[in-house]
Amino acid sequence: MTILVMGTWLVKPEKQAEFSRLWQRFLKYMKNNPKLFKEVKSLKFFTQTFGGIMGSHVELAEYESLADYEALHAKLKKNKEYAKLLQEFMLVVDPATITESVLTATK
Repeated sequence: MTILVMGTWLVKPEKQAEFSRLWQRFLKYMKNNPKLFKEVKSLKFFTQTFGGIMGSHVELAEYESLADYEALHAKLKKNKEYAKLLQEFMLVVDPATITESVLTATK
């Protein structure tokens, strides 16, 4: 069963430019490592413009199953380059605003 994983976060105001550069590096990293991210069926990024916390970043990632999501994260935990990107990410976002939700389709 297909799942969507929605992640949200708010970038620290003084770190906006740094986040933009980091985000471009991350997207390039994903593009250059398709085998590492093979479980991701689709990926979309948004900025929240109305309701909730305005300016929050929203990531929607689609996976075939929860097992695929878990498999990807097991690989990423062992990847040094990803760990470095994640460490930099944590320095530019407000950690208290990070959320992650798993969505399944209703029948």
